[in-house]
This record gives sequence, C-alpha cells and structure tokens, in this order.
Amino acid sequence: MRDCLNHRAGFDRVLMTVAATFLTVSASSALAQDQARSSAAELAIEAAIPRPEPANVPPPTASDIKLDTTATVVDPAKEPAREPLKAESAPAPDKVETKPSDIATTPAAEPTKSETAKTEPAKIEPAKADTAPPTQAAPAAAAAPASEPVKAASNVPAADQPVADKLKDIIGTKTARYFDRKNERAAIEKFYGARDFAPVWTQGGSLTAAAKGVIARLKDAASDGLNPADYPLPDFAAATTPDALADAELKLTASMFDYARQAQSGRMHWSQVSGDILYPEHPVDPNEVLAKVATAADASAALESYNPPQKLYKELKAKLAELRGQGNGPVIEIADGPTLKYTPARKKQAEIVVEDSRVPQLRVKLGIAENASDTRYDAAVAEAVRKFQNSAELKATGILDDKTVKAINTPKRDKQIDVVLVNMERWRWLPRDLGVPSLGDAYVILNIPDYTLKVMQRGQQVWTTRVVTGKPGTHATPLLTETMKYITVNPTWNVPPSIVYNEYLPALQQDPTVLQRMGLKLEQNRDGSVHISQPPGEANALGRIRFNFPNKFLVYQHDTPDKNLFARDERAFSHGCMRVQNPDQYASVLLNIAMPNEKYTPERIRSMYGKSEIDLKFPTPIPVNITYQTAFVDDGGKLQFRKDVYGRDATMINILKNGRGKDLENVVAHSQPSYSRPATTLPNGVLAANNGGSSGPNFFERLFGAPTPPPAPIGRRPQQQRVFTR
Repeated sequence: MRDCLNHRAGFDRVLMTVAATFLTVSASSALAQDQARSSAAELAIEAAIPRPEPANVPPPTASDIKLDTTATVVDPAKEPAREPLKAESAPAPDKVETKPSDIATTPAAEPTKSETAKTEPAKIEPAKADTAPPTQAAPAAAAAPASEPVKAASNVPAADQPVADKLKDIIGTKTARYFDRKNERAAIEKFYGARDFAPVWTQGGSLTAAAKGVIARLKDAASDGLNPADYPLPDFAAATTPDALADAELKLTASMFDYARQAQSGRMHWSQVSGDILYPEHPVDPNEVLAKVATAADASAALESYNPPQKLYKELKAKLAELRGQGNGPVIEIADGPTLKYTPARKKQAEIVVEDSRVPQLRVKLGIAENASDTRYDAAVAEAVRKFQNSAELKATGILDDKTVKAINTPKRDKQIDVVLVNMERWRWLPRDLGVPSLGDAYVILNIPDYTLKVMQRGQQVWTTRVVTGKPGTHATPLLTETMKYITVNPTWNVPPSIVYNEYLPALQQDPTVLQRMGLKLEQNRDGSVHISQPPGEANALGRIRFNFPNKFLVYQHDTPDKNLFARDERAFSHGCMRVQNPDQYASVLLNIAMPNEKYTPERIRSMYGKSEIDLKFPTPIPVNITYQTAFVDDGGKLQFRKDVYGRDATMINILKNGRGKDLENVVAHSQPSYSRPATTLPNGVLAANNGGSSGPNFFERLFGAPTPPPAPIGRRPQQQRVFTR
C-alpha cells in the first residue's frame, strides 16, 4: 500500500512539474511577444518569421512519464532543490523568441519556404526540451542547423563576387607574396576586409576611375624625379579570370604603396649617403594611402600629393621637364668661336668690351633677361659665365673659352638632370612643414653649397646673410633639422675634444705657452681629462653671439672675429659650425619673430656686449633646416647650380644608378659622437687649473646645458667620436 502511495505521489509531482513548466513557457512566450511588438521593425520581423503558438505545444504522454525516473530516486527531503529548475527553464523561451531578431538582415522581406524551414527548428526544439523530456527522435531534430545564424547579405556586386572570393583567399594566407612590409599587409587585411573583399580597381572586370588615375600617376613617375620601373603595372587587359583580376588588384596596390612611400620619404634613406645627416622620419601610413587614394575624386592628384609640397621642389620639377626637352622653346647650343674676355675699367685703362654674334644666345642660355639681343660681352655676361664655370667645377675666370662652351652645351645636360634628380631626392628627406605654425610658419634654412642663410616667414624671405660652413671631409657641416631654443650673447668658447686632442695638445708639445697667448684657459680634471675654453670677449672665436639648436653633432651658428672670409665666393673653412656675417641683425630678426612685443633691434643686441654670458630664450623654438642644394631656382626663375663641395651629389648619383632597389630604403648604422674626454699627460711647463671634480660636465652639457646627450636614433649602434665646431 505504501509503495502504491509512493508511486502515486511521485506521479502527482511529475504532473505538477510539467504543468508548472507549461504555464511558465506560455507566460514567458506571451511576455516576449508583447515586448517584441515595441517597434515597427520588430513587428515586421515577427510577421515575417513563423512563430509557434503555446497551444500547439503537445501535452506530456505516457512515454514521456516512463522516461522520467525522478519519482523513484528523489527523496522528499530534497524536494526544495527543484526550485532552481523552474528558474532555469524560464529564460529559454526568451532566448528562443529573440533569436529571429538577432539574425534577421532584411526585416521587411517575406521569407522564402527554405528560410522558414531553417528557422522553425530553432524555435520549436528548445520549447520541447523545456516542456518535456526528449523522445528518441528529438536528438535528430535538435541536430538541425538551429545553431548556425543566417549569413548577412553580401554588399559585393554579383559580377565581382568571384574576384572578392579570390582576394579573400589570397589576403588570408598569401599577402607576403605582394607586400614585404608588415604594416602594409595589416592595412590590406583591414581595408579589403571592411569592404567584403570587393576589388577597388575593377568593377565587373573593367578599370575604375580610381585605377585609371593611379596608373596614370605611376606611368608619369619620371616627372616627379622617380623611376617608373620601380612601380610595375599589371596587365588588366589580359586579366580575364577571377584569379588574374585578384592578382592584378594586389599588384597595383603594391606599386601604389611603393610610389607613395618613396615620393614622401625618398628612394634612399639619408643614412645610405653619410653619417653626417639627421632628418626626422616621416613615413607614410598605408591605411591612410588606401583610404585617401581609393576615395579621392582625382586618384592621380591624391597620389601625387605625397611628393614634397615646398615651392623650391616644385620649381625643380618644372626645370627637370625643361632639361629633358619637355619645356618651352628649342635647345640652344653655343657655336665655337674666339675666346671672349671682359676687362673692367681701371685707373689708367678704360673698360674693354668685345662683341660677338654668339652673345645673344649666350644671354638666353645663361638666363640673362636684360638686353637679350645685345651682342656685347659685357660685365653682366662675364659674371654669368663665371658663375656657370664655378657650378661646373671649372676655373671661374669669366672668360668664354672652348672648354666653357663645351660645358655649356648639351654634353653637360645629362649631368644637370642627374644633379636636379638628387636635389629633388634630398627635398624628400626634409620635414613637410619646415616652420612652426604658431609663428607664421617661421623657419631658418641654410644652403651649404650656396653659403647662404635665409629666415622665412609666411612663405616669404624675411632676411638673408652669408655664412661660412665646414671644410670638406671630417669637418663637413652636417645636414639636419633641429629647433633653435635660445641665443647666447657673450658666449664662452668650449673647445671641442676633437680640436683639443688633435690640434691644441700637440701644439703644446711645441710651445707650452701657446694657449696663454691665445687667451685660452686650460683645466685638467682629477681623472686626467682636459678641458680648454676661451672666456667671452671681442677676441673670442665665437664672436659676440652664439645661436643654439642642440643636436648630436654639437654644431651651432655664431659670430666670428674673422670677417674677411665672407668676401670669398667659396666659404667652406670652419670645423663644422656655421659662421654668420651679420649676427646682430640675425639675432634681432629671430627675437622679433619669437617675441614680437619686445621690439629688439641690432643696436639693442650690441648694447649687451660685455664679459658675461646672457641667454635669450625663445618662448617657441624656431626650426633650423640645414640643407645641401646644389641645384635650385633663384628669385628670377633661373636654374642655378653650385659646386658639389662635399661630394654628396656624386655619392647619390652612384647609389641611384647602381642601387639595390628597395634595399636603399634601409637605415645604415653609423658611429655616433662621443662626449667623453680621455685622460692625458700634459707637457712639462704647461700651466693648468685644477678643476677639482672627477671629470666635470661632458662637452654636450657645457655647450647646450642639457643634463644628458640626446638619444641616438632608433636602430643605430653606439658610435665612435665625431665632433664638429667653429
């Protein structure tokens, strides 16, 4: 009897559980339906996708009850443990009801029969699982594709889908075949992935306007001073299969990347040329290139914009076209003839001017606009000939002889093209913004081969002066971009270690009093190192003013007591620093740019001259760009050439003609300057002050006051001693 009662009680509990579950499912389903009607879009989804009614859920059967063994194994004492089961069963209908809205991509569309068949199992089967234990047929129904969401509709046109599929396959596994740079591969994956791998250069197998623009730019790369052979073009006309179109797509993108990168940063890295060059890196972002060019109204112009924006670069580009015979007017050759010489007037001799029928052609060839038809070989023509001879590395006499005529004519043309090309290349190394916007784009630019310095603001020349630069060889003035932070009036000359150990200490061996007679102070530190300095004053080697833009080469601009060198045409005489002809004017110009309310004048600057150092700090540093322009267009529109005093042109021409492709873009490690000073033994009879410290500040600290030297560029090894000055 007790067993019967136990079985009856178990049966009653099963029925109660089933009923409770059924009511929970029905209530949850109704609640979910009410919630689903909260928006028009969701009502559309509900109308489009069939939904089971709670009344259609079958009641439990005898077979269902037979499979449930809970009545015989559960102890009544553990009955409360069933409460969590109710809580677990309730969320299931919510999950089922929201799944259609999660996967629907076109709510207003009427579902097809096949779509209805796929979605119904996903909604019905979980309800069965919650309402009753499964039968043997239930697992088969549960195995239906209920867990696979419906794929979103592709945005790729049907005609381009095969190409997109091929691009997806290549980009997923084989991009290294096309792009050897990691950042380019990442950009490709991101860009094409965002557009479902649809091609950007073709539509339906035909070239897009963007593709035509890119191809036109790459074909015309020579006009930008680049080599079109470095940017191979795929044959889209022969690409008739999805495989071929996908291959051509990525090849054109790779060539576009190469052009943008080299147009902006150069075909060769500046470290390939010399260790005396340091410009800030400005690499292109492949993501930006793709987005900019692919969406531009004019893809050719968008790609061309990666070339330097400076006026001097664009003027060189125009002159390059003229040199190649693409400019206006015929090529002019000067005929052979007698030697022409101009003799200026002297005290007891009148001016001697000869006439020759070739002179008008000579005037045109040398860019003399005045008196274009004049046949006289006068002072203006002789001066133009002298300047040409100097730029062509001939003896600058101003006399038109056979050698000069030959140099002026076409055999020199190819070399001029090469010189223009390497000058365009050097412009790519410079920052895109030479100045500082907050000061009206003000900056200083110094041209070593022209021995001139200019202060620029708002695109106009504010002031200019002559300079003396470093001697060729180990004392060459470095090429760099830094910021001038302050001016020192009455500077102390801290003699750099290179001069101390290579020049002054050997001189002490011959004459122990030489430094005293030169007004130099000798100090020896406790560690045996030596420091030599010259106190401020009129005879100081730096003159009265020093212009400071801290840099690893330890160079700066300064005044000088030796003014006679500024009268020479070639002025490469220093140890690396740059001597300025009119430093008081230079200082007042810079200070008025940095602090316009202070109203500095040259007279005010000179009033500060004395024996104590005075630092005038700029609230906003002014950029200083040291350049090497052997070819440039002057204010009159004439292409000027200057002597390759440091041999930079020759080195670069050789590299470009015998280069190693993209390897030229790699950084070459060079030895870095050392600011240490070795211990030394002074000759007998030499008087030296005892510093008392172990070694004192290093040379960089003495010069610029920084606590530590500037960090070496990334990827460079520690370097050997290399110091410049004066």
